[in-house]
Formats: sequence, structure tokens, C-alpha cells
Amino acid sequence: MTVTARIDSRRRAARLVTEASAPAVSLAILLPLVGWHSAGATVNGLLLGLAGTVFAAVVPMTYIVANVRRGRLTDHHVGVREQRRTPLLVGLASVLVGSVVLMLLGAGREMVALMVAGTSGLVVSIVVSHWWKMSLHTAVAAGSVIILALVFGPWLLLATLLLVPIGWSRVVLADHTVPQVVGGALIGGTVAAIVFSAVA
Repeated sequence: MTVTARIDSRRRAARLVTEASAPAVSLAILLPLVGWHSAGATVNGLLLGLAGTVFAAVVPMTYIVANVRRGRLTDHHVGVREQRRTPLLVGLASVLVGSVVLMLLGAGREMVALMVAGTSGLVVSIVVSHWWKMSLHTAVAAGSVIILALVFGPWLLLATLLLVPIGWSRVVLADHTVPQVVGGALIGGTVAAIVFSAVA
């Protein structure tokens, strides 16, 4: 295999990992699981988790994709730091509305805690992104792992190993530096741990 072929192969693998670990994907897994557990492993809880997914992942991602198509954003990962503010604010507004809706629908304490943690994470991301391009991939992934460990048990902390390929993919694609992926993981994990534990 030539050097060029090896580089192309690495980039293809990195792209696959990046797409599979996108924040919207992580949230689409996290919310139904927590909703299901929060409501005593019932279908109703699963449905509430899916409703939360609409507000936390589907609405923000729909906004981003629509603006990529209009040429207002460069890509669906919003790789340009200066373009992040508005999509993050849209995400924040959507999550706030979703939190109110879920509370009115009688969502369990863990589900509410998750939405509050998500809101807090978005606020921190908006502030940090004003000056620094931290990785939202690793931030959301780390926060998701921490919350799953708090809900289902500490053995799930083993999933933190997944942060290594996720961070690697972001660096290989030149979307982030090593400090940005490490910083994102530390910030996302810390906010999730503090806020979720306090509310739940």
C-alpha cells in the first residue's frame, strides 16, 4: 500500500468514526436510554426519551443542514468556530422548549436532569466557542458516558475508551487539535457530572 493510499484509508476511517460519534448521534442514543430507565423501564419512558431526542438532536441538526444547503454554514459539523454561535443558540432554545414539554408530560427526574445538564452544556459551549474551538464531539460523548454511568452503573465508565478514537478522528481530519479534543472531553464530562448529579 502506498503512502497516499494509507493516508486516504486513515481519513476514510476517521470520517466514519466522526459521523458515527456526531453529537446528534450520541444524543439520539442517550436520551431514549435515560428516558426508558427514568420511567421504570417502560415504553412511556422510551417515548419521552424519543421526544427529548427531537428537541435536543433533530431540531438543531435540521437547522444546521438547512443552512449548509443555503451556504450559510460550511458543513454539518460547523467546523468554522465563528459560525457556531447561532446553531448553538438554536440548540439551546430547542432544548429549553423540550425541557418544559417533557416536564409537562411528567418526565422522570433523571430525564429532567439530563435536559438541564444538556442546557448547561450548551451554555458553556456558547461561551467557550466565542474564544476557542473545543470539540463538541468529545464534549457530548464524554458527557453522555458520564450520565450513562451515573444512571446505569460505574462499569459504563469503560466507555470512556471510546473517546480515544473519537478524538483521533477529529485530529486526523484536521477539524481539531489534541488540546481541543481533550478540552472538550474534560469540559463536557465535568459539566455533565456536576449538573446531572445535582439535579437527579
